[in-house]
Amino acid sequence: MTPPTMETTNLMARFVKVADVGEVPPGTVKLVFVEGFPVALYNVEGQVYATDDTCTHDEASMSEGKLTGPVIKCYLHGAEYDVRTGKVLRMPAVAPLNTHAVKVEGKEIWVSLDGQGQGGGSL
Repeated sequence: MTPPTMETTNLMARFVKVADVGEVPPGTVKLVFVEGFPVALYNVEGQVYATDDTCTHDEASMSEGKLTGPVIKCYLHGAEYDVRTGKVLRMPAVAPLNTHAVKVEGKEIWVSLDGQGQGGGSL
């Protein structure tokens, strides 16, 4: 049996419907659950991105933070992340947010927890 590669792994990703596009207007954040796991959805100028909902610094909910362009600011201690990549932009956080693959089909937003995903789904 051939071991999975990045190409075949992507083919095996399982997406779950989490919201309708109207539930995440541009410039907003929405908390959703994928198989019981909290995920933050972000609409950045018509592109939807998804990360873990938990701040890597102090376990606050990222969906309660302030979204400015592609930057989410944690409401608790001010850590900032790029929602497109999960990269830390401002301390006190030092570990990036996990990102998740997103796809938009019609008016539905789908998220996969099967591996890290960068890039958003277009509305």
